Amino acid sequence: MLFDSPSTFGRAFRILSFGESHGPAVGVVIDGVKPGLPFDLAAIQQELDRRRPGQSDLVTPRREADRVQVLSGVFEGRTTGHPIALVVFNENQRSTDYQAIADLFRPGHADLTYQRKYGLRDPRGGGRSSGRETLARVAAGAWAKQQLAALGVTVRGFNREIAGIPCSKVDWAFVEANPLRVADPAAFDAQRAAVEAARAEGDSVGGVCEVWLEGLPVGLGDPAFGKLDALLAAACMSIGAVKGVELGAGFGSARRRGSENNDPLGPGGPLKNDAGGTLGGISTGAPVVVRLAVKPTSSIARVQQTIDRDGRTAEISTRGRHDPCIAPRIVPVAEAMCALVVYDAWLTQQALREGSLAEAPEWDWEAVEALLRAKL
Repeated sequence: MLFDSPSTFGRAFRILSFGESHGPAVGVVIDGVKPGLPFDLAAIQQELDRRRPGQSDLVTPRREADRVQVLSGVFEGRTTGHPIALVVFNENQRSTDYQAIADLFRPGHADLTYQRKYGLRDPRGGGRSSGRETLARVAAGAWAKQQLAALGVTVRGFNREIAGIPCSKVDWAFVEANPLRVADPAAFDAQRAAVEAARAEGDSVGGVCEVWLEGLPVGLGDPAFGKLDALLAAACMSIGAVKGVELGAGFGSARRRGSENNDPLGPGGPLKNDAGGTLGGISTGAPVVVRLAVKPTSSIARVQQTIDRDGRTAEISTRGRHDPCIAPRIVPVAEAMCALVVYDAWLTQQALREGSLAEAPEWDWEAVEALLRAKL
């Protein structure tokens, strides 16, 4: 199973995340790693730096260095074959920000359901349900991305849309050069203005994140409950701010005829990619394109109606340090979850049938992007 417990993920390659937003630390235990593999801590730190708070004026100003430390599983720069434990100690918590609302349930958050489920909760930043937990996912996903890169697979993402303002083209060089991680320089100014306007009004906006998995072989995934697209959807939906996931043409396929929606096949594989890189839940060798709907940040300064612990109506305004748009920091998290799924599927397939993964066919990336852009 992909999720054996609320804090574990994976089958052949497994992770367990731990820690709370305002606790001493957040971390992850990685299991299912072969011994003797090179361990690049700097590459993991680089991915954490992409996710960390305080990296621009358009995200939360909480200052965390997010320096990762290795507790076990690595010796002299190589994996030992035993669980790898990675930890990041929290340094800039401001728990007093939550004292005034400790007995109130924040709209859009897990406060109410968390309290009803467990009978208690940590009100400081959401505790276990906080977005800070994604730090563990990014650390583990960074390791998976390293292993996939060695296999010829790249995982990269960007924001296709911010505040309802879409990108009309994808300029990969621009993605990491702007604080919103959008892909279209022509749309950036309007997108930035929308985020700044929402922040000035004590509000927030959402976005659409898109992840491309390129260089995948044919054969990842299984035709029933282990479909690659189903596993990717489950992984991405487990990210707290994500409210919808689609692959390829996604919901657009519901408005087409079969003759338009089907991808014709040639000797090298599909001739277009509206299927999003899978057929019957199995990778085709074309890019797997995953799109995530990211909701507006729930913590906003505007006054909202809520209830307290006793069920009495009340009003709440969530102060503190929050992202006016969480989509820029979702991109490395989405990449990490997709990488974890694909690497796990790769190991699962190799265990099933050694040498069964055919190389990905040559693919015209610009033509694929043009088709996707025409759809949008």
